[in-house]
This record gives sequence, C-alpha cells and structure tokens, in this order.
Amino acid sequence: MLIQPHDVLVFRQCMPDSGVTDLAVTVDVAAVFVYIAYRCQNKNKLSYKEITVQETGTMDRYTEMQIFVRVAESGSLSATAERMNIAKSAVSRRLAELESRLGVQLLHRTTRRISLTESGRHYFQQAQRLLADLEEVEQSVASEHTHLRGLLRLAVPLSFGIRHLAPLFDEFMLQHPDVQLELNLDDRTVNLLEEGLDLAIRIGMLADSTLMARRLATVQQIVCASPQYLEQFGEPHSPEELKQHAALNYSNVPESQLWQFSLPGHKTLNVRPRVRMRANNGDVLLQAAIDGLGILVSPDFICRDAIGQGLLRPMLSDYPQPDLHVYAIYPAQRHLPRRVRVLIDFLANKLQVARSK
Repeated sequence: MLIQPHDVLVFRQCMPDSGVTDLAVTVDVAAVFVYIAYRCQNKNKLSYKEITVQETGTMDRYTEMQIFVRVAESGSLSATAERMNIAKSAVSRRLAELESRLGVQLLHRTTRRISLTESGRHYFQQAQRLLADLEEVEQSVASEHTHLRGLLRLAVPLSFGIRHLAPLFDEFMLQHPDVQLELNLDDRTVNLLEEGLDLAIRIGMLADSTLMARRLATVQQIVCASPQYLEQFGEPHSPEELKQHAALNYSNVPESQLWQFSLPGHKTLNVRPRVRMRANNGDVLLQAAIDGLGILVSPDFICRDAIGQGLLRPMLSDYPQPDLHVYAIYPAQRHLPRRVRVLIDFLANKLQVARSK
C-alpha cells in the first residue's frame, strides 16, 4: 500500500507483559511503502510490531480483496492470518474496513464458522477471478513462456460435458498442473458476468448479445425411435407424418415445439408434432425413446451409441435437420486471460480432431 500525505498510521505494539498499545501518527511525507511487520526472537522485547493505515486516502484494495478471498476459501481468520503471515487482528480489521467501504455485509460470523452472504458470494467470485488474472498478468510479463495458473470457472451442457468435455478437461489439467477448474454442468443458459464465469460452452443457435463466441465443432441431429415404437405405430416417411406421432422434445431451446427439416432447393419445413414428453436434458429423452415412448430428435453425440446397439433406429434421412454448432462463449473484454485463451484453443483442436475420425 502507498501512504499519502496526511494519512494516519497506527503503530501497534504487542508486548509480552503489557499487552497491545496503539500509537497514531500523521504522515506528512510523500508516498512511501506502508506495510512493515517483523517478529523479534527475544521474548522480553517487542514480540510483534505492525504498521497499518487508518483513514487512509489511498486504500489498499488489493490486500483487502486478497484477505477476503483467503478467508472465504478457508473459512477461518486464523488460517488466513497464518497463511499471509499477518496478525489475526489485522485480518479482522481489514474485513471490517472492506465491508464498511462497500456498505454491505460480506460474511456471516459465528463462534463456530464463517460463511458468505449473497453479496459476499458475488464479491468472492469476482475477486477470485481478478486476483487470478492479476497473478497471470504479472507472470506473463515476467516470462513469455510461464506456466498457466489460476482458476477457470466454466458452464457446460450436462450431457455433452460428461460425454465429451470431461476427458478433455482432465487432459488439460494434467498438462497445466497449476490451473484450478470449477465446472457448472447445466443445460440452462447462464449469465457469465452475473455468475462470475470465465467461459461457457453452448450448443445451438446463439442469441444476440455482447458476448464473444468461437465455433468449436458441428453436431448433427438425428430423428430416431425404438424398433418397438415403430413396430407398434409405424415409421413416418415424411416430416408431415410426424404430426400423427408422439414426440419427445428438448425444452431448453427457443421454439422447442417446432421441428425443422431441410427440403430440396434450400427450403425448410417446420413441423409441430404431438408432444408427449418434454425435458431439459437429452439423456432423459434418450432413455424415454429407448423405452418406446415416442420419436426423438437428438444430437448425434447422445444417440449414436444407442443407434449402433440397435436400441434406436434413425429415420427421415432424406429430410435432414439443420446442424447444430458448439460454441465457446466468453465476455467481451480487452484482456482475455491467457488460461482462457489456451483452453479455448485446446478444446477447438481436440473437438475438431474427434469429429474428423
């Protein structure tokens, strides 16, 4: 921290016998470095001395943020003080100063535990990412070939994440052992900024937004049903015939009630089938189709194995559905952390290689 003229310093002396005493001194000098602390080996002398800023004009927000993140991660003031080699009282005081400056309560404190408030969770997510970004920027300046490190917070679709992305994330982390990964597996559309996410993987059409997107792969859609269903209700030979059949619909997309097919001459046909079941997860619908509940339009990465095993039968191959695209979505910002850029490049390369096999 830098001291500005007219800031007030508090010299705290911890004596073995006389306890703690504070001496406040006004600074009338130009800006200098502030934080000084040392321990004396002789127990009969001053055992600990700490100099901090009181009512300073230039707050050390970085240190406040760092202390708060450490407390949130460990759930302990003592552990944070020990890790940062400062007094426990300094940790408590900095947290109080941070909450006072922000005007919100960030932590719930009891005699047994410390937990985050709703505001605290939001601040923690943002602060954690900012500290990791700062650490990476400093390292990249120090060495162009520095190892990746820091936290990556991602949102990925559940089925695609489990089937295809999980092994790739494991491989990426083995290559970069100083990277931490936090995954949110969910098919819903998340707000990256509100939830403090670095990156989201999405499949399908992209809505207009201020987010940046990079295409990673292409996914085919297949119309399929179980042999039992087709034996009982017959196989449709045109999209129009689907109106007479039970449909299993994925609900996490716009216009989920409509199935779109490509016709000769670059034309399209929208069909509204009779929906028997709707779900926001493709694997749930897959099992329903295998059990003979209806006809399914499914991404090939979900239904391919079931088709290969004869559990489902593809149909209407002369009327293909539009392909879907897999995108990496990230906030539009001047500085995209290097660990995010490297992960996007890694996923793009791996997914393209996998689709070409």
